[in-house]
Amino acid sequence: MRNLVLLLLLSSLACACTDLQFLRSDHPLMPVREYERMIVGRLDADYVGNDNCLGKCHKHEKIFRDFQLSVHGEQIAVETGLPLVNCESCHGPGSLAIANLEGKEKCDFETLLQFDKLPSQAQSLICLKCHSAASTPALHNWAGSIHANSEVSCFDCHKLHQGPQQKASRKEIDALCYGCHQDVRMAFLQFSHHPVPENKMACIDCHDPHGGSQSGSLLGATQKEVCTRCHMQYQGPFVFEHADLTENCGNCHSPHGSPNNPLLNSSQPFLCLQCHSGHLDGFFAPALADQNFKGAFYSRCTDCHSSIHGTDVPSAKGRGSFISR
Repeated sequence: MRNLVLLLLLSSLACACTDLQFLRSDHPLMPVREYERMIVGRLDADYVGNDNCLGKCHKHEKIFRDFQLSVHGEQIAVETGLPLVNCESCHGPGSLAIANLEGKEKCDFETLLQFDKLPSQAQSLICLKCHSAASTPALHNWAGSIHANSEVSCFDCHKLHQGPQQKASRKEIDALCYGCHQDVRMAFLQFSHHPVPENKMACIDCHDPHGGSQSGSLLGATQKEVCTRCHMQYQGPFVFEHADLTENCGNCHSPHGSPNNPLLNSSQPFLCLQCHSGHLDGFFAPALADQNFKGAFYSRCTDCHSSIHGTDVPSAKGRGSFISR
């Protein structure tokens, strides 16, 4: 009986390990030329223009009106008066789609590019074939960004046919980010948090969704630079600086949310004692020490050291004590 149970456990483990390959499929990156071939469209089709493409298909009239009012539809070539971006710029040549449209309610959409069947890199390349030149400041970090490497495409965030507004609004951005970043959403539900749920801030105030040179796609050169855009009183420079705060505010603060006010990684004085362990004895309550309650703390460091981010006032020992005077 014991051997039978062991055999069943081993069989279950083997089956579980076999199924692991379906939990995450591997999609190795291909050369850009391969993605370019995917978005060429049907080689036996011709470009017919918006008038011919939409003249026989009334199903897409609202979509086309919204597109004409968008930032894409408003771009007209000065030399020819023709739109710089039209339906076929993204969907590929459309002659086959309308070739046999008589008597039908909609075009033969299967002859156009099937975006849902393209890998994310090819989907993004449809946009990048124009925006890599026209929007270089915003997209020059996209190729190596965490979103691009995590198989996020432009279409996951930009819904071009939901109305004339092509960019996601500030009210929509948080919901888009929460779709993947559930841990961040939970952090914003903590007692102390940045006012993103209150719509006073948005994710893009600190992060560039198209990528950046810093961890977390931060907009600034350092985390402190991002934080001090709003918290300018902590920017400095100070004569006596708190060494751990010169570059990374995250050494003490959780940027999205924390149960400890104000956004502290842990409560005081435990946060400070992680570095300043030499002050440990001074925090025990004398009255409680006689009763062997040596785990009790009765004050916060910032009750005295209120200028904890930096100060210009020296102490009696010739260095700043970060105490306001």
